[in-house]
Amino acid sequence: MRWLVPLLLALAAPAQAERAVPLPGAVADASWRGALTLALPLDRPVPWRVAVEEGPWRLVLDTAEVDWSALPPPVDGDVAVGLLQGRVAEGWSRLVMELSGPMRIERAWMETGEGVTLHLELAPGAAAVARVAPAWEAPDEAALATAPERRRQTGDRPLVVALDPGHGGEDPGALREELSEAELMLSFARELAEVLRRNGHIVVLTREEDVFVALRARASIARAAGADLMVSLHADALEGGGASGATVYTLSDEASDTVSAELAARLGRDDLVVGLELQDPGDEVARVLLDLARTETDPRADMLARQMVAEMNAAGIRLHKRPRLEAGFTVLKAPDIPSVLVELGFLSSQADRRNLRNPRWRSRMAQAIATAIEAWAVEDAAAASNLRR
Repeated sequence: MRWLVPLLLALAAPAQAERAVPLPGAVADASWRGALTLALPLDRPVPWRVAVEEGPWRLVLDTAEVDWSALPPPVDGDVAVGLLQGRVAEGWSRLVMELSGPMRIERAWMETGEGVTLHLELAPGAAAVARVAPAWEAPDEAALATAPERRRQTGDRPLVVALDPGHGGEDPGALREELSEAELMLSFARELAEVLRRNGHIVVLTREEDVFVALRARASIARAAGADLMVSLHADALEGGGASGATVYTLSDEASDTVSAELAARLGRDDLVVGLELQDPGDEVARVLLDLARTETDPRADMLARQMVAEMNAAGIRLHKRPRLEAGFTVLKAPDIPSVLVELGFLSSQADRRNLRNPRWRSRMAQAIATAIEAWAVEDAAAASNLRR
């Protein structure tokens, strides 16, 4: 296809900092019996979905904030005859490739090994159902029949722990006196990561510096790393300053109390489930699959939260009057990774600010969380063994 070379050059163009960046090395091949194969390298995993629509025939690719604006239109393509791009909704980009005739999606998946590449394979002819079951994250886990099985940790290898320092970049989080929640959480995440690594575990941070990372992308990073669990770290502030002490949250559609509801709304609660828009009949498939995944994941997250509260209490960490709560935090919505959100304290509380400044207190908190993670791993492995019997 004559538009392959300019496409390769265009993918090297810089994108906005908060968006995923397409990388050089894209492949667009329509040379075999009218089939179309696309390989689009990215600098990180992103939520995505793809469909073939008719009237006219076109391939529609929706991604979470990928800047495709530099891609030129195809020239004299045999299969692809036009290219459009733009924003389809807040936080979502759309790439539309006009097709010369009926096509069906044979395979669609996101490779996350050495690098991240979105692969699309189309064949001539209309399918009975043109829309691929949407992927809520990479790889295409909604298509369970072809997706690789995610291996649950069984205690026979180091844990892969995803730590998510809240906020970052243009989103500093809570601000009190000279303290920024984003900076505090990044510093604490590094300290906690050091403890976990000393204990032999593998740690990935959703951000390594003071940069903005979209909420749904944080779970993508955890999944791409093969994380066994994810811990999101926060220290918010509430008007009035009444709340204090540590709290551990798990996901629920209904908040445990009004404070939890306020925090969830502030931290980006929405109707997306890790980037999956549930808005058309085809998405019911993904909804059912997601519910099935959560049936196993939710109890594991609850177990992790209970362990964290217990270890914090044992370490003499001051806890919130209700230290174990639930709310609809977007960052916790990965359906297959046990995830908790830890409020280390509240920047609106003078006592909590004093603790968060104190290296000895932070060390105790980091050790308590690390101990809880390891205790959870033992209990979780035992539960997995019982399920296999």
